[in-house]
Amino acid sequence: MIELVTTDGIFALDGGEWEVTNNIWLVGDDKEVAVFDAAHDHGPIVDAVNGRRVTAIVLTHGHNDHINAAVALRDAVDAPILLNTDDAMLWDVVYPDATTDGAVVPGSILKAGGHELGVLHTPGHSPGCCCFYDAASSLVISGDTLFCGGPGATGRSYSDEPTILASIRDELLILPDSTVVHTGHGDATTIADERERVLDRIAELGVG
Repeated sequence: MIELVTTDGIFALDGGEWEVTNNIWLVGDDKEVAVFDAAHDHGPIVDAVNGRRVTAIVLTHGHNDHINAAVALRDAVDAPILLNTDDAMLWDVVYPDATTDGAVVPGSILKAGGHELGVLHTPGHSPGCCCFYDAASSLVISGDTLFCGGPGATGRSYSDEPTILASIRDELLILPDSTVVHTGHGDATTIADERERVLDRIAELGVG
Protein backbone atom coordinates (compact mmCIF):
# COMPACT_ATOMS: atom_id res chain seq x y z
CA MET A 1 0.00 0.00 0.00
CA ILE A 2 1.04 3.61 -0.45
CA GLU A 3 -0.32 6.38 1.73
CA LEU A 4 -0.10 10.16 1.39
CA VAL A 5 0.47 12.69 4.15
CA THR A 6 0.65 16.41 3.34
CA THR A 7 2.19 19.19 5.41
CA ASP A 8 2.57 22.92 4.85
CA GLY A 9 5.58 25.14 5.46
CA ILE A 10 8.36 27.21 3.94
CA PHE A 11 10.87 26.27 1.26
CA ALA A 12 13.96 28.44 1.65
CA LEU A 13 16.93 28.64 -0.73
CA ASP A 14 19.26 31.35 -2.01
CA GLY A 15 17.75 33.93 0.34
CA GLY A 16 14.19 33.42 -0.88
CA GLU A 17 11.21 31.85 0.87
CA TRP A 18 8.11 30.25 -0.61
CA GLU A 19 5.04 28.72 1.01
CA VAL A 20 4.66 25.11 -0.09
CA THR A 21 2.57 22.01 0.52
CA ASN A 22 4.69 18.86 0.57
CA ASN A 23 3.75 15.26 -0.12
CA ILE A 24 5.10 12.60 2.23
CA TRP A 25 4.68 9.01 1.09
CA LEU A 26 4.41 5.91 3.29
CA VAL A 27 5.05 2.62 1.50
CA GLY A 28 4.53 -0.74 3.21
CA ASP A 29 1.82 -2.78 4.85
CA ASP A 30 -0.07 -2.89 8.15
CA LYS A 31 3.08 -3.83 10.08
CA GLU A 32 5.91 -1.73 8.64
CA VAL A 33 6.47 1.21 6.33
CA ALA A 34 9.21 3.28 4.81
CA VAL A 35 8.63 7.03 4.96
CA PHE A 36 9.69 9.08 1.94
CA ASP A 37 10.51 12.66 2.92
CA ALA A 38 9.92 14.38 6.26
CA ALA A 39 8.47 17.80 5.68
CA HIS A 40 7.71 20.64 8.09
CA ASP A 41 5.88 18.80 10.90
CA HIS A 42 6.61 15.29 12.11
CA GLY A 43 3.30 14.99 14.00
CA PRO A 44 1.02 14.11 11.06
CA ILE A 45 3.61 11.61 9.83
CA VAL A 46 3.75 9.90 13.22
CA ASP A 47 -0.06 9.79 13.25
CA ALA A 48 -0.08 8.12 9.81
CA VAL A 49 2.57 5.60 10.85
CA ASN A 50 0.15 4.66 13.64
CA GLY A 51 2.53 2.47 15.59
CA ARG A 52 3.95 0.53 12.68
CA ARG A 53 7.68 -0.14 12.45
CA VAL A 54 9.42 2.41 10.24
CA THR A 55 12.21 0.76 8.25
CA ALA A 56 13.73 4.06 7.16
CA ILE A 57 13.13 7.77 6.69
CA VAL A 58 14.19 8.11 3.07
CA LEU A 59 14.88 11.62 1.79
CA THR A 60 14.40 12.18 -1.94
CA HIS A 61 16.82 15.12 -1.74
CA GLY A 62 18.24 17.63 0.70
CA HIS A 63 16.13 20.76 0.28
CA ASN A 64 14.89 22.08 3.60
CA ASP A 65 11.20 21.50 2.90
CA HIS A 66 11.83 17.77 2.42
CA ILE A 67 14.06 17.24 5.46
CA ASN A 68 13.10 19.78 8.13
CA ALA A 69 11.08 17.27 10.17
CA ALA A 70 13.51 14.39 9.73
CA VAL A 71 15.35 14.53 13.04
CA ALA A 72 12.15 14.98 15.06
CA LEU A 73 10.61 12.08 13.14
CA ARG A 74 13.67 9.93 13.80
CA ASP A 75 13.37 10.67 17.51
CA ALA A 76 9.67 9.74 17.45
CA VAL A 77 9.80 6.48 15.46
CA ASP A 78 13.41 5.33 15.97
CA ALA A 79 14.24 4.85 12.30
CA PRO A 80 17.38 5.68 10.33
CA ILE A 81 17.53 8.77 8.11
CA LEU A 82 18.90 8.06 4.62
CA LEU A 83 20.07 10.73 2.15
CA ASN A 84 22.24 10.64 -0.96
CA THR A 85 25.64 11.98 0.04
CA ASP A 86 25.70 14.40 -2.93
CA ASP A 87 23.17 16.53 -0.98
CA ALA A 88 25.14 16.58 2.27
CA MET A 89 25.75 20.33 1.93
CA LEU A 90 21.99 20.97 1.88
CA TRP A 91 21.48 18.80 4.96
CA ASP A 92 24.19 20.73 6.78
CA VAL A 93 22.36 24.03 6.27
CA VAL A 94 19.29 22.70 8.10
CA TYR A 95 21.11 20.46 10.61
CA PRO A 96 24.61 21.75 11.33
CA ASP A 97 24.69 19.70 14.55
CA ALA A 98 23.00 16.46 13.43
CA THR A 99 23.92 13.72 11.00
CA THR A 100 22.08 11.25 8.81
CA ASP A 101 22.32 7.53 9.52
CA GLY A 102 23.15 6.23 6.08
CA ALA A 103 23.17 6.91 2.35
CA VAL A 104 20.58 6.52 -0.36
CA VAL A 105 22.68 4.45 -2.77
CA PRO A 106 21.82 4.45 -6.49
CA GLY A 107 21.18 0.94 -7.75
CA SER A 108 20.28 -0.41 -4.33
CA ILE A 109 16.90 -1.78 -3.23
CA LEU A 110 14.85 -0.47 -0.31
CA LYS A 111 12.41 -2.90 1.28
CA ALA A 112 9.36 -2.30 3.48
CA GLY A 113 6.21 -4.30 4.06
CA GLY A 114 6.63 -6.52 1.03
CA HIS A 115 7.55 -3.66 -1.31
CA GLU A 116 10.88 -3.38 -3.06
CA LEU A 117 11.89 0.00 -4.44
CA GLY A 118 14.89 0.48 -6.68
CA VAL A 119 16.94 3.63 -6.15
CA LEU A 120 17.37 5.77 -9.28
CA HIS A 121 19.84 8.68 -9.15
CA THR A 122 18.19 11.63 -10.92
CA PRO A 123 20.30 14.77 -10.38
CA GLY A 124 19.28 18.16 -11.70
CA HIS A 125 16.92 19.67 -9.14
CA SER A 126 19.76 18.99 -6.71
CA PRO A 127 22.90 16.87 -7.13
CA GLY A 128 21.64 14.08 -4.88
CA CYS A 129 18.05 13.79 -6.05
CA CYS A 130 16.82 10.21 -6.22
CA CYS A 131 13.60 8.52 -7.32
CA PHE A 132 12.29 5.19 -6.04
CA TYR A 133 10.72 2.67 -8.40
CA ASP A 134 8.37 -0.07 -7.21
CA ALA A 135 8.01 -2.24 -10.30
CA ALA A 136 5.51 -4.66 -8.74
CA SER A 137 3.17 -1.80 -7.83
CA SER A 138 3.88 0.16 -11.04
CA LEU A 139 4.75 3.36 -9.19
CA VAL A 140 7.67 5.70 -8.76
CA ILE A 141 8.22 8.22 -5.99
CA SER A 142 9.79 11.14 -7.82
CA GLY A 143 10.43 13.77 -5.16
CA ASP A 144 10.99 17.04 -7.02
CA THR A 145 12.49 15.46 -10.15
CA LEU A 146 9.25 15.04 -12.10
CA PHE A 147 5.86 16.64 -11.47
CA CYS A 148 2.43 16.65 -13.00
CA GLY A 149 3.34 19.20 -15.65
CA GLY A 150 6.98 18.43 -16.24
CA PRO A 151 10.42 18.53 -14.67
CA GLY A 152 11.18 19.96 -11.25
CA ALA A 153 12.48 23.48 -10.85
CA THR A 154 15.99 24.49 -11.79
CA GLY A 155 17.73 27.86 -11.81
CA ARG A 156 18.72 27.92 -8.14
CA SER A 157 21.89 26.77 -6.38
CA TYR A 158 23.09 23.26 -7.23
CA SER A 159 20.42 22.80 -9.96
CA ASP A 160 20.66 22.50 -13.73
CA GLU A 161 17.95 22.08 -16.36
CA PRO A 162 19.86 20.00 -18.93
CA THR A 163 20.92 17.67 -16.11
CA ILE A 164 17.37 17.11 -14.83
CA LEU A 165 16.07 16.56 -18.36
CA ALA A 166 18.77 13.95 -19.02
CA SER A 167 17.99 12.28 -15.69
CA ILE A 168 14.29 12.03 -16.50
CA ARG A 169 15.00 10.74 -20.00
CA ASP A 170 17.53 8.15 -18.91
CA GLU A 171 15.98 6.93 -15.63
CA LEU A 172 12.24 7.64 -15.74
CA LEU A 173 11.07 7.69 -19.35
CA ILE A 174 12.39 4.13 -19.71
CA LEU A 175 9.76 2.98 -17.20
CA PRO A 176 6.42 1.63 -18.48
CA ASP A 177 4.03 4.35 -19.65
CA SER A 178 1.44 3.27 -17.10
CA THR A 179 3.80 3.86 -14.14
CA VAL A 180 2.17 6.23 -11.65
CA VAL A 181 4.42 9.09 -10.56
CA HIS A 182 3.93 10.08 -6.92
CA THR A 183 5.41 13.56 -6.69
CA GLY A 184 6.92 15.70 -3.94
CA HIS A 185 4.31 18.41 -4.42
CA GLY A 186 0.92 18.45 -6.14
CA ASP A 187 -0.98 15.79 -8.03
CA ALA A 188 0.18 12.40 -9.22
CA THR A 189 0.77 11.80 -12.90
CA THR A 190 2.03 9.00 -15.17
CA ILE A 191 5.13 8.50 -17.25
CA ALA A 192 2.99 8.58 -20.39
CA ASP A 193 1.45 11.93 -19.49
CA GLU A 194 4.85 13.60 -18.99
CA ARG A 195 6.81 11.98 -21.82
CA GLU A 196 6.02 14.38 -24.66
CA ARG A 197 6.65 17.64 -22.80
CA VAL A 198 9.96 16.35 -21.43
CA LEU A 199 11.15 15.18 -24.85
CA ASP A 200 10.04 18.46 -26.44
CA ARG A 201 12.09 20.45 -23.94
CA ILE A 202 15.10 18.16 -24.47
CA ALA A 203 14.86 18.81 -28.20
CA GLU A 204 14.45 22.55 -27.66
CA LEU A 205 17.62 22.77 -25.55
CA GLY A 206 19.55 20.23 -27.58
CA VAL A 207 20.32 18.11 -24.53
CA GLY A 208 22.75 15.34 -25.41
